[in-house]
Amino acid sequence: MTSTAAYSVHPTPIGEALIVVADGGLVALDVLDVSLTAADRRLEAISARRQGIVVPDAAATAEVAAQLDEYFAGTRRRFTLDLDLHGVDGFARRALEAMDEIPYGETSSYGELAILAGSPGAHRAAGSACARTPISIVIPAHRVVRADGSIGEYGGHPERKRFLLDLEARVVRDGTAGSAAV
Repeated sequence: MTSTAAYSVHPTPIGEALIVVADGGLVALDVLDVSLTAADRRLEAISARRQGIVVPDAAATAEVAAQLDEYFAGTRRRFTLDLDLHGVDGFARRALEAMDEIPYGETSSYGELAILAGSPGAHRAAGSACARTPISIVIPAHRVVRADGSIGEYGGHPERKRFLLDLEARVVRDGTAGSAAV
C-alpha cells in the first residue's frame, strides 16, 4: 500500500525548515543545512521509511508553518498539532513524548528526561532520542541540556539551540506571548 505525504520548505530565523505532513499529522520538521540538497535527501529517507511518496503541497503544511511563525514571533508557547511518529518505538518514543512535558522556557537534563521517560540511568539513550527526533522545535529537544547545564551540540548546530532557548527565555521574561500560546 502506497501512502502519500506532503511537504514544503518554510523560512525560519534559524534556517529553512522542511515540513512533512501526512494523514496522521506532522511527520517531520527538520531545519536544513543546505536547503535544496538537504531537503531532497531527507525526503528520500522519509519516502523510504513510510513506503510512500512525498509531494510538494504548501497548503497541506500551512497550519504547521503558521504555528512555527507564531512560535518564532513569541506568541505561541505550545504547538497544537497531531504528530505522526510512525516508526519511533520503545524508549525513544517515550523520551520524545516526555520532552513535550518540559515547560516552555525551561530546561531538563538528559538524565531528568530519562527519568521522565521511565528509564532512570538511560541518559545516553535520552541523548540519542533527542539527536534523532524527526520533529524538531515542535518536539522540544532544544530544552534538553547536559547535566552541567551546557547546551550540547544540537545536531552540530549549538547556535540554533541557543537561539531557541534565548527566544523562550525572552518571551517568558517579557511576557510577550499572546493568546496563541495556550
